[in-house]
Amino acid sequence: QVQVVESGGGLVQAGGSLRLSCTVTGLMFDKYAMAWFRQAPGKEREGISSISWGGIKTYYADSVKGRFTISRDNAKNALYLQMDSLKPEDTAMYYCTAFRMPYYIAPSWREDLFGSWGQGTQVTVSS
Repeated sequence: QVQVVESGGGLVQAGGSLRLSCTVTGLMFDKYAMAWFRQAPGKEREGISSISWGGIKTYYADSVKGRFTISRDNAKNALYLQMDSLKPEDTAMYYCTAFRMPYYIAPSWREDLFGSWGQGTQVTVSS
């Protein structure tokens, strides 16, 4: 059974930084591309970044490009999201997820491409 656990969220002032982490068990982690999504109150969940199984290829939503950096450590089955220059509009629950198919990544945030969601970690950015 695949388990996904996010951590690292919290309250930060605008302009600050946070680093989110995600650990995955029950999955051959180094064979799957991974992604971060977020959901703000009253809004639909949106994909913000993805990374290929080897970490070579990355994609970012325009809303976070240049401010967020995705990375992974396959030896630790861990995914990270470094968030800099945070804005109040970044306030959301952040989720980690894996693409359903091994060795597959696409510049798409269609949720049917993803499985094995975590419970999320809350990020709140104050102005």
